[in-house]
Amino acid sequence: MSHRRKFIKQSLLGSALILPGMASLDAVAGPSRTRKTEKPLILSTWDHGIPANANAWEKLKNTGSILDAVEAGVRTTELDMENLSVGLQGLPDREGITTLDASIMCGDGSCGSVAFVRQVKHPISLARAVMEKTPHVMMVGEGARQFALAQGFPMEPEVLSPKAQQEYDKWKMHSKYKPVINRENHDTIGMIGLDAAGKLAGSCTTSGLAYKMHGRVGDSPIIGAGLFVDDQVGAATATGLGESIIRICGSFLIVELMRQGRSPQEACEEAVRRLVAKNKQIEDIQAGFLAMNTEGEVGAFAVHPGFTFAKATGAGNVLMNAGSHFKP
Repeated sequence: MSHRRKFIKQSLLGSALILPGMASLDAVAGPSRTRKTEKPLILSTWDHGIPANANAWEKLKNTGSILDAVEAGVRTTELDMENLSVGLQGLPDREGITTLDASIMCGDGSCGSVAFVRQVKHPISLARAVMEKTPHVMMVGEGARQFALAQGFPMEPEVLSPKAQQEYDKWKMHSKYKPVINRENHDTIGMIGLDAAGKLAGSCTTSGLAYKMHGRVGDSPIIGAGLFVDDQVGAATATGLGESIIRICGSFLIVELMRQGRSPQEACEEAVRRLVAKNKQIEDIQAGFLAMNTEGEVGAFAVHPGFTFAKATGAGNVLMNAGSHFKP
């Protein structure tokens, strides 16, 4: 998708510059453990992480809550009508129905998630309500929708956005109702944040794999797969083909590797190696991981080239290019 190829640097005050090239992760998260770290820190996946980070940072300044920040940040993407893989404007399943997944987690282990949800504009906020207002971690389908109604969430009309309808009509002409799996079909936004005191939180939200079978759920709402956060260690989030990430419990794996002494970068690279080893037809699978530890060290790595992420600190909000297992 062309919007991923923009080279952007945006200050937290909202100004933007077009860069002659994109920053490399190696500049901030190479193999050395003596590199400078920064707090507070917010990371999010893909190019749409730039505006998401900006809103998250503003929320952090206003409330002092890293949980508020990661919720507010991805709500931005849930409303982005140009994004066809997050929010109700996202591409539908093969029956023409848009269903949403989301999760949110604090470093103390508190977490909530929703899956296979219809008509809810902000599934990330519904996931937070599950975390804070129920004894449960995950709610799905009609039960999640009924909980949303009880909590005062408005139900949106169940119609595709104009762009999604156009793409769905094209797909039906040639697809024979077979879900498409490729490197561009995975624009989930995952966000992880660290405040100045060392508290962590994370969020993840998606409309899932385009043209999936009705009822399919990916990694994004699964604690330990699409997202995992631990105040004693660090945080990780994932993007890409959910099935491949679920098979290795990707985000939990990265946090546990960091617990054992790996840097965030080393942990992300090991997770990708395990994912490659566990999944067939890897040439058709894109997946990427993003991580930070409690010191503010950063890691990012993907199966194939093209995975970008946004990094926000007090110095600015920068789009970066992650390394990959397979080279261009």
